[in-house]
Amino acid sequence: MMNSMNVPSKRSTLERKLDKLILTLFATLFLMCFIGAIGSGVFINRKYYYLGLDESVEKQFNPNNRIVVAILTMFTLITLYSTIIPISLYVSIEMIKFIQSTQFINKDLNMYHVETNTPASARTSNLNEELGQVEYIFSDKTGTLTRNLMEFFKCSIGGDVYGTGITEIEIGGAQRNGMKVEEIPKLAAAIHEKGFNFDDARLMRGAWKNEPNPEICKEFFRCLAICHTVLPEGDESPEKIAYQAASPDEAALVTAAKNFGFFFYRRTPTSIMVRESHVEKMGKIQDVTYEILNVLEFNSTRKRQSVICRYPDGRLVLYCKGADTVIYERLADGNNDLRNLSREHLEQFGSAGLRTLCLAYRDLNMDLYESWNEKFIQAKSSLRDREKKLDEVSELIEKDLCLIGCTAIEDKLQEGVPSCIETLSRAGIKIWVLTGDKMETAINIAYACSLINNSMKQFIISSETDAIRDVESRGDQVEIARFMRDTVKQELKKCLEEAQHSLLTLSGPKLALIIDGKCLMYALDQALRKSLLELSLNCNSVVCCRVSPLQKAQVTSLVKKGARKITLSIGDGANDVSMIQAAHVGVGISGLEGMQAVMASDFAIAQFRFLSDLLLVHGRWSYLRICKVVTYFFYKNLTFTLTQFWFTFQTGFSGQRFYDDWFQSLYNVIFTALPVIIVGLFDKDVSAALSKKYPQLYMEGIRNNFFKWRVVAVWAVFSVYQSLVFFYFVTASGQRGHNPSGRMFGLWDVSTMGFTCVVITVNIRLLMACNSITRWHHISIWGSILAWFVFIFIYSGITTPWDRQENVYFTIYVLMGTFCFYLTLLLVPIFALLGDFAYHGIQRWFFPYDYQIIQEIHRHEIEIPSRARLQEVAIHLTADEERSYAIAQLPREKSRHTGFAFDSPGYESFFALQQGIHAPQKAWDVVRRASMRKTNVPKKK
Repeated sequence: MMNSMNVPSKRSTLERKLDKLILTLFATLFLMCFIGAIGSGVFINRKYYYLGLDESVEKQFNPNNRIVVAILTMFTLITLYSTIIPISLYVSIEMIKFIQSTQFINKDLNMYHVETNTPASARTSNLNEELGQVEYIFSDKTGTLTRNLMEFFKCSIGGDVYGTGITEIEIGGAQRNGMKVEEIPKLAAAIHEKGFNFDDARLMRGAWKNEPNPEICKEFFRCLAICHTVLPEGDESPEKIAYQAASPDEAALVTAAKNFGFFFYRRTPTSIMVRESHVEKMGKIQDVTYEILNVLEFNSTRKRQSVICRYPDGRLVLYCKGADTVIYERLADGNNDLRNLSREHLEQFGSAGLRTLCLAYRDLNMDLYESWNEKFIQAKSSLRDREKKLDEVSELIEKDLCLIGCTAIEDKLQEGVPSCIETLSRAGIKIWVLTGDKMETAINIAYACSLINNSMKQFIISSETDAIRDVESRGDQVEIARFMRDTVKQELKKCLEEAQHSLLTLSGPKLALIIDGKCLMYALDQALRKSLLELSLNCNSVVCCRVSPLQKAQVTSLVKKGARKITLSIGDGANDVSMIQAAHVGVGISGLEGMQAVMASDFAIAQFRFLSDLLLVHGRWSYLRICKVVTYFFYKNLTFTLTQFWFTFQTGFSGQRFYDDWFQSLYNVIFTALPVIIVGLFDKDVSAALSKKYPQLYMEGIRNNFFKWRVVAVWAVFSVYQSLVFFYFVTASGQRGHNPSGRMFGLWDVSTMGFTCVVITVNIRLLMACNSITRWHHISIWGSILAWFVFIFIYSGITTPWDRQENVYFTIYVLMGTFCFYLTLLLVPIFALLGDFAYHGIQRWFFPYDYQIIQEIHRHEIEIPSRARLQEVAIHLTADEERSYAIAQLPREKSRHTGFAFDSPGYESFFALQQGIHAPQKAWDVVRRASMRKTNVPKKK
């Protein structure tokens, strides 16, 4: 509860800027109405006798009260000019975003994880374009950058290191230093199962009894077998039993105890049963029942877990495991040699990229335990501040511990993480890793995934210094806090000065900041957070280790609010929920730690590497499309309304409408609605492959190049220009034009001709703005123009002359019988679009955007059709992926993701086809069928 946050309501940055644009349009509307109202008050005069402004005229046109005339005209013009406000814009955007999410993101095969049968999922459609503007990514480590498949790899017991394996991190570090590492071959008898990848004959099959400290080894194994909350399932045999644990770490530790000869096989509410081998003598196996008296559970604040148990002989023992920082604070005085040795081993394990835990125990006497247990029961039954009281009571007994040793668990990197991080870095995105692991582990994982390299200048702010340890050893909490705050302040000041000096040099190295949780707690203080933010923003990579979930959220909020940068948080566990909710965009990974992160996220993916597709392809496309939709809506509504505005000057500011009511009503609904939606769905400047090949294109979204006020101003200038062309060119042609009966064109003839020019021009202007033109673009644009002609033919034919005094009865038929109409339809759009054509030609030739350069480089390349691309994906599958596809083809009773978002996606059409039944095809089916054909090819003998 201490690390929880209120669930935020998220809106994209572009939407918030769109609100400002709408307010600007409202201001423009009121300015236009105010000009018209003032003009009406000035113009109204009885000298215009032909207007019939006598004493009986209504108030709106009574020259005796010009103020009333101006006010009433103001309201009339507000109604007349209301089309400048694009009400249908929000509906169109929501429709576009929804289809982008459900049809493009959710069905992208490049973000489909075969092994777990998990597609990407857009859990909201509000933030699609925000994905195209992310500048900072905050990532968890375990389960996000790594696989979260924990394996017991090494350990330290009584000052001795056990385990002979070499991790991927060690191999990578040696290669960076130009050294060649040869892996030690495993023994033939070495045990390897899920959660256990340990190889050292000194501890296996009872050989630990021959070690110098067999009693400490026994305490170590019992601590692993007893201090946990794991539930066993299945047969009570080592080969068939399965462990259900709150985290993969716990399951790995209990599995290790089993392989060391301490097999935990049964749990009751008050006891644990362990089958111990080789304890009294080699080969002897005995079942021992330990009574569990109390369980002091793990949480992110305590960073430790304890169990108080009673041996069959009555011995009372507290076993405790947790982070080295909290265990070392609670150790009894003395035995400094073991402490120092174990600390060195912890640093070695951390340097190898391993996750470490310290194990300790304490023998209790009955009087001490009973007095403490009374306080524990009171705290447990408390109705107020229960968690806080339990933590305080736990502190009373979790002290004077005896160190047993430490464990080292390996969690390998996910596939494609280094290349993904490198690609995102080239895209101008800065990546921060926020983890609860040791500093050494975090640093080496950062090296392994290309977040940090040897060419970077590293600023390390750590609480693990000799000076801080000396102060901590005195135990004065006030002095510790003061010293830590001063130390952090000095380190931040020194690092900031070095960073600024490095940035002033042209060839200075890239910068990286590594800070641990204790120092971060003081750095986030109000007096120091500004220095922390300034230093962090100057660094290309930041690694925060030993941080709590609340600190993750605080760091995210620091950049989000302090720097006003667009942030994305990605994690896989419940401890990442606060961080995911704090960022502009939250991404959950559907991993092995449950679905809490996914349920709290805005987007869900199965692997970290899919983030490059989500941001560089879908995010960037969505940003470009939504920007184009918004600016085009602004342009077409302003153009349409300004023609009415210019007409007002010709009518004495009377509020006379230029267009028929139906023209005005259907302009945004039918005649210009579909093309802009098609552009919002299908327009793309470069292909997905080129978007990932040239990740620098993403920087245009970070800089917000396509929705700046300058861009809006350019559209506004051309809107004003085109509206002037529409009105004055059309009215001029109407003055010289005559219908077949020799009469001059009237108001409705001119307005119908003008509206036709507007519909044709704004639709063709959208075609000019498209980067890619498909058949859907042609169908929507030419279909909208055709829809106008169909409508006006029907509307002007069914409207009878006696419906009202002024109408468009038979207007289009009269106009189409004149040469002037066709000449106007040809020349007016050409003159109107001439300025746009010249501007875009000059801009593309002399001031091109990055994507336009890429278009020119690859303009002769033909993009692979989508169906061929799916089959190509299937052809290049690895053997494991083919096997996964083949397994995925088998019918399943229930999807492992049922209840979340997917239940056997894409299977319906696949199995229906096998039965000869037609069903709608889904994207996965193409790959599955191609995979099935490939796997069914007979092998050559």
